[in-house]
Amino acid sequence: MRLSRIQAIGSLILTAILSAPALANTQGANSALPGTLNYVEGQANIGTETLDSKSIGSTTLQSGESLTTERGKAEILLTPGVFLRLDSNSSAKMLSPSLTDTEVGIDQGRAMVEVTEIRPQNDLQVRENGASTRLLKTGLYAFDADHEMVQVFDGQAKVQDGDRQVTVKGGHQVALDEPGKLKAEKFDKKAYAEDDLYRFSSLRSSYVAEANMDAARSYYIDGGFGSGWYGSGWYWSPWFGAYTFIPADGIFYSPFGWGFYSPLIAYHVPRFYGSYYRHFGPGYRPGVVVGRYMGPGARSGFHAAPPMRPMASVHAFGGFHGGFGVRR
Repeated sequence: MRLSRIQAIGSLILTAILSAPALANTQGANSALPGTLNYVEGQANIGTETLDSKSIGSTTLQSGESLTTERGKAEILLTPGVFLRLDSNSSAKMLSPSLTDTEVGIDQGRAMVEVTEIRPQNDLQVRENGASTRLLKTGLYAFDADHEMVQVFDGQAKVQDGDRQVTVKGGHQVALDEPGKLKAEKFDKKAYAEDDLYRFSSLRSSYVAEANMDAARSYYIDGGFGSGWYGSGWYWSPWFGAYTFIPADGIFYSPFGWGFYSPLIAYHVPRFYGSYYRHFGPGYRPGVVVGRYMGPGARSGFHAAPPMRPMASVHAFGGFHGGFGVRR
């Protein structure tokens, strides 16, 4: 009886792995192109194609196509380490899907762009109301086409409208409702802690970070890199049913504080149940980011890795768990 149960469980696991989308590409980097759908909930479509869970990882927004949500949300991948998340009743159009020249237009509603890694070769732009915003640094950016607003929660962007342009730093926003008049003004980031799109983005960021840990560990075997490892890029995680970002080396932090580990670092990280703290507090950047031990010499896309020490954490969805933490 016990053997039968083990065989049944093994069969279910094997079935889940074999049925993962785009399986032929799951063992390689960059198999996801800019515009690849990475998550969808509720009502969403690309043209006449209705999107559902089967579309994740296998549907890509092509040049000139628009992804539109009704009562739902969606996440698409741009360059490796960059996620675009679309709010309900919103529309995003792919203008250029090139890795070196990536351009998206927000035609309706709201979107957030999380930039965990950006390289000098990347030209990442978001168009809204005739203006173009170039994302220059890692950070979190918000676009509201209905209210004609660009916000930089963290990072730096350059907004250009006609012959005028302005550099926008973290904690500042630019109104686009007066063509040719661009001015960066401060806004209260804390006021968005309970915003639905912000919370959705934070939660999705934590999920793809957890997927990173599981995927990254699988590419480090017996002191070397396993088959299918091609460096920094998007990698499919069959257990999470989505792509995750794996850096080439060290650790990169998302603007929400979640860590993205390279295979070497992930392999040496001890596992702790509930060790990711899902931050929905009043502050934008969590005072404590609970993760796993990062090892000596770890690097971050936002900060140098701070000293590690054991600490306790309260899981946002209930329960108290021990783990290793990073104090900012």
